[in-house]
Amino acid sequence: MERPFVFINVAMTADGKIDTFQRKGSAISSQRDKDRVDRLRAESDAVMVGGRTLLDEDPKLTVKSEALRAERVARGLTPNPVKVGVVSKAEFKSHSKFLHEGGARCVIFTTHRTSKDQLEFLRSQNAEVFVHAGERVDLGEMMHTLHELGIQRLMVEGGATLNFELIRLGLVDEVSAYVAPMIFGGEKAPTMAAGIGLERGEAVHLQLIHVESWDDGGVVLKYKLR
Repeated sequence: MERPFVFINVAMTADGKIDTFQRKGSAISSQRDKDRVDRLRAESDAVMVGGRTLLDEDPKLTVKSEALRAERVARGLTPNPVKVGVVSKAEFKSHSKFLHEGGARCVIFTTHRTSKDQLEFLRSQNAEVFVHAGERVDLGEMMHTLHELGIQRLMVEGGATLNFELIRLGLVDEVSAYVAPMIFGGEKAPTMAAGIGLERGEAVHLQLIHVESWDDGGVVLKYKLR
């Protein structure tokens, strides 16, 4: 199957949490890591998030740096990459930052569980909407569609369920993680990959290809999926 090059980027604590048990999008990244993420976005054709992140956090997914946006424009690109949302049942609000901030192209993958009124609303906001027949979005079909839309490099910013499913299905090429010098704990606090989980014999193996240790106490790890 032809698909984009896909990499997951996360910021997590030393105990592997990407948020606290409160799930309110708690800050983990240092300023240096925020700058790293901004460059990763600027170098990508599209940035993707899953349903819980999309609806609970309503991320802008824009490139913050004016200089990086200018670099994109100089390369003949739009200032911000395409925004991609994956959500089984879409319930966007009229003032959604995801839909309106940054003037970026928005692509939504959803299912028949999304109401007709919501589909009409999304299309009225110039979002490109793809409705899949099952209870959940077919991620393989989605990747093929993104390739046809011209997306060659796709950055995935979570959440944990989307990360796991993409990894489980073999749809991820690399994982980049900033590990912050802090601990959240909490058995209900989300980790980088959630979902149904895998047995030991089915574990997905990674090859470490890059390590950086920063003065802020954090570590950046980059893995290739075998």
